[in-house]
Amino acid sequence: MKYISHIYQDQAGHWVIQSNEAHTAGVAKLSSQFAAEFGMGVWGKVLGQFHDRGKETNAFQQHIKKDSGFAPETKVVGDYHHAYIGAIIARNLYGKTADNFFVNQILSHHSGLHDSCELDGEKSELKKDIPAEVNTNAEKDVLDKLSFKCGASDIHHLSRMLYSCLVDADYLDTEAFMDKGSSELRANKTALKDLLPKLEAYLRNLKDRAENTEVNHIRSEVQLRCVQTAVSPIGFYSLTVPTGGGKTLSSLVWAMKHAIHNGQKRIIIAIPYTSIIVQTVAILRDIFGAENVLEHHSNVDPEQIKDEKLREQMKLATENWDYPIVVTTNVQLFESMFSNKPSVCRKLHNIVNSVLILDEVQTLPMGYLQPIVDSLKTYNSLFKVSVLFTTASQPVLSGLIEGCNPMASFQGIKAINEIIPKDFGLHERLRRVKLDIDNSGKSYDEVAEMLKAHKRVLCIVNTRKDAKELYERLPQEGITLHLSKMMCPAHISETIEQIKTALKDDDNEIIRVVSTQLIEAGVDIDFPIVFRQEAGLDSVLQAAGRCNREGKKKVCTTYVFSLAKEHNLPKGGIQNGNNARLSLDSSSDWFAPETMSSYFRQLYCRNDSFDRKDIKHYLYDVHNMCFASAAEKFRLIEDAGETVVVCWKNSMELVQKLLQNGPSYLLMKKISKYCVNIYQRDFEALCKMGVVTEKREGLFVVDYAQQYDEHIGLRIDNNWANESLII
Repeated sequence: MKYISHIYQDQAGHWVIQSNEAHTAGVAKLSSQFAAEFGMGVWGKVLGQFHDRGKETNAFQQHIKKDSGFAPETKVVGDYHHAYIGAIIARNLYGKTADNFFVNQILSHHSGLHDSCELDGEKSELKKDIPAEVNTNAEKDVLDKLSFKCGASDIHHLSRMLYSCLVDADYLDTEAFMDKGSSELRANKTALKDLLPKLEAYLRNLKDRAENTEVNHIRSEVQLRCVQTAVSPIGFYSLTVPTGGGKTLSSLVWAMKHAIHNGQKRIIIAIPYTSIIVQTVAILRDIFGAENVLEHHSNVDPEQIKDEKLREQMKLATENWDYPIVVTTNVQLFESMFSNKPSVCRKLHNIVNSVLILDEVQTLPMGYLQPIVDSLKTYNSLFKVSVLFTTASQPVLSGLIEGCNPMASFQGIKAINEIIPKDFGLHERLRRVKLDIDNSGKSYDEVAEMLKAHKRVLCIVNTRKDAKELYERLPQEGITLHLSKMMCPAHISETIEQIKTALKDDDNEIIRVVSTQLIEAGVDIDFPIVFRQEAGLDSVLQAAGRCNREGKKKVCTTYVFSLAKEHNLPKGGIQNGNNARLSLDSSSDWFAPETMSSYFRQLYCRNDSFDRKDIKHYLYDVHNMCFASAAEKFRLIEDAGETVVVCWKNSMELVQKLLQNGPSYLLMKKISKYCVNIYQRDFEALCKMGVVTEKREGLFVVDYAQQYDEHIGLRIDNNWANESLII
């Protein structure tokens, strides 16, 4: 008899069935291919073979016939949940030592990885009896011998990586049967070696059109150095280039040539802010084509959806990073590495054998620095990942990382190879800005008056509230713009393009911009005057990088100011960073790499823990790895809040398509451009105002057009808290 694994009704009304035998074979093949990338192909095959054995029960067959509408009158007798059956068979075959590599993965392939203690707890599904109708006979495969050594901090990543192989194989095989259109969108990606000529042609064209300036000569030197050093073994590297030195394209050419040299499959670029993602993706798609570049950040969380059918549809629509070039956020990357959810973990196996560029690496949160650095070391040693740290403000990540007490210390990366030698003297040669620091407190009105004295000026502040208050005090003359994460990605992208276009026009036109820190790192704009609210030295220098970026004037000024008359700095990262800056000698050369190292030492010594959620406790004990608990604790944003779709351009048309046709891979990618992630308290405030509608489970829409302002984005009366990272 053929057991049904999946079933749907086609447009002609015919029922199309995928047998469990066909699905199992498909998943085993894919999972084996994925795991073979890190030398565990047979392990992946075993996971695929056993994951859906439970679908052979009478209860599941009754359930799928009834739930699909194939036989709606069918009565479901007994428990139709199936994952535990394959897990029990795997444990019986491979022993309890397989819990970390087979049992938890199979048991959790729909629900999410469990804490190890739950596997044998009183309520564990593994204590159930396997129904008599299930054939438990199975052949034991000879497993691959591991070619790498695993330490205590490695095993949980290896377990999660095998889980990733299984769930992505399961989703892909299901999607290929249920939704061929979405499945085809994922296929036929170009190899990096075939994309290299496109990049080289783009760089030649850029060089031919470049003005004969000192800045452009330096950019060419940096790029050439990256080409020369790319032919190097898999490892840890850094590219420390002052702002305006062409870091983005230079890091890309290094990564591509390095990947091709080492047989690596993709380049993953992790960035702290969506604004930089939008700009970076626009450049990359211009070079390589949209079909080869994935932009991945905000998304609806399918795990929160209670409706089983809708939840499974949404999971299929999530990204698995099977692109040659992926651009994502730090939060998406690192929270995925510590997640237990199938829809989030599915992408992990596609990080294997890749080059990872960590852009603006100084933004990594100190409270999670130990698990983040440990994870990078594991991905390098077990999964053939090269890591390139790029920034103008390189933090100290190698050797002993010390906090304010001995218990806070941990061992960083053994060796990070810097690409740019000291004798290049880039910080001196690219000196185009001076800092004018005023520590006396100012009011909003006083800062606004200072801004009004300049026709072309950028002001960067720490919070959404400060941005809104200053923007509303500026006269609406010329081009006066606001930027913050209360604007959806499509709106932010449009505004940044408007700024760039305006800056190319007549010098006499007024262009004033007030922004949160989303614009201070990586966004390619050039103002003659920049104001930056007091913050850490890394943030101040990033803001200074938006000033005289092209070096067209001799020396311009970035003014550092305080809003102490209005309020104190938010406690935490911004306050600590500012205090670390203030502790440095006022006569320091603020742009020198040595000053930046001293700043980070000062910053670290103010930190009482580099693992403040004790992730080490939850995951480094190989006999009791608490995947679910650790995933709950590892949150780079404390209040992840809610994601809402806002009323901007054609967003409501896309929502209507979703309601009519259900979620799909392509549609969810489009809708993400019109999403804003807001804090829980702000979400609740909007709900009380009656402007939020739950269109279907998990999809919240602010469809009241007046609630989205064309200048400042989503309007909420609450004060905004500081946000330095986004999902």
